[in-house]
Amino acid sequence: MGRTFSERKLVIASHNQGKLREIRDLIGPLGIEVVSAGELGLPEPEETGSTYIANAELKARASAEGSGLPALADDSGLSVTALDGDPGIYSARWAGPEKDFALAMQKVEDRLQEQAAAGNRDRSAAFVCALTICWPDGHAESVEGRVHGDLVWPPRGANGFGYDPMFIPEGHDKTFGEVDAGWKHSVSHRAIAFEELLKQVGLEKPPAGAGGNAG
Repeated sequence: MGRTFSERKLVIASHNQGKLREIRDLIGPLGIEVVSAGELGLPEPEETGSTYIANAELKARASAEGSGLPALADDSGLSVTALDGDPGIYSARWAGPEKDFALAMQKVEDRLQEQAAAGNRDRSAAFVCALTICWPDGHAESVEGRVHGDLVWPPRGANGFGYDPMFIPEGHDKTFGEVDAGWKHSVSHRAIAFEELLKQVGLEKPPAGAGGNAG
């Protein structure tokens, strides 16, 4: 186990509203007060890391230093087997400056069609999530979670965000865009990483029905 997290307030180092909703939902049962980097007016640092964990750490460190509070950051993306792991850590960049994930999904599908035309019909993929908690003194704890599945076309469902509408997790028949948030939280890459992080920093979820829900 790493450093124990004992503070009662945490900055979520993200300006992505979809990620903020999911992370708030995951943290809520712990009774920890959360505030986002955007609410504190903290800038988004440039993501210059070459791995998910490196990018999560630089975002968490920037928010911890800027706020004087522990900060939790996420870096996540879609790794497509037939595309040699792309878009990977560049998943958000494929959506362009307007964060148009319909465009990003179309780019993925266009490249998969190119692969299919060349004889490679592999549509397997994985969602990957790195989570980092960083304290103001610079100490960081990081974990990574992933969920495997396949990509469908056209996209299905209006729930979730990002590439969710084209991703079906292994063993299921609905995309992340078709299921409700509670179900997604039980199987997603972010939920898997969050469970690992709780173990690493000595936090436990209270039993069902116990504890409060921090805003």
